[in-house]
Amino acid sequence: MNDSELLRLLRSDPELGLSKTVDIYSAYVLKIAHTKLNGLCSEEDIEELVSDVFMAFYMSGKKNDFNIRSVTAYISVIAERRCINMFRSKLRQPDTVPIDELEYELAEQVSNTNGDTLSQAVASLGEPDTEIFLRKYYFGQKSEDIARELDMKTNTVNKRISRGLKKLRKILEEDA
Repeated sequence: MNDSELLRLLRSDPELGLSKTVDIYSAYVLKIAHTKLNGLCSEEDIEELVSDVFMAFYMSGKKNDFNIRSVTAYISVIAERRCINMFRSKLRQPDTVPIDELEYELAEQVSNTNGDTLSQAVASLGEPDTEIFLRKYYFGQKSEDIARELDMKTNTVNKRISRGLKKLRKILEEDA
């Protein structure tokens, strides 16, 4: 199926046309996404991006009655832009430490530390520090978001995290 046939189908039966477009171009868009984002994004992120590309193509095409010269060029531009946006958003995301890695970081020198010990140590920090740690390291929230939700300043949240890490390290070393 060439571009003009595909565009006619998109105008006459948009849902079927979108389905055909996905069939024809999904490998192409997936290749663009893998080339641009391999190693930076998970496979799920890449698959979601591919879906977003086709949705953006459909919505944009529908607005202008699919008056498009080249479906391939149009889709590739959308894919490239979405990849750039994803790349930028991944670079802006702070590196969050999963709770398992936090345990490792805090208990590097401590033997026989398990998840229960870490949970108890985090709980012993008291409020609001326990909540801050859970939000930061378990849920992966940014310090700015935590501060807004807990009605604190961002630098206060960061300072509590810094002091809390020192307390946790001390607690875990004492329990060893």
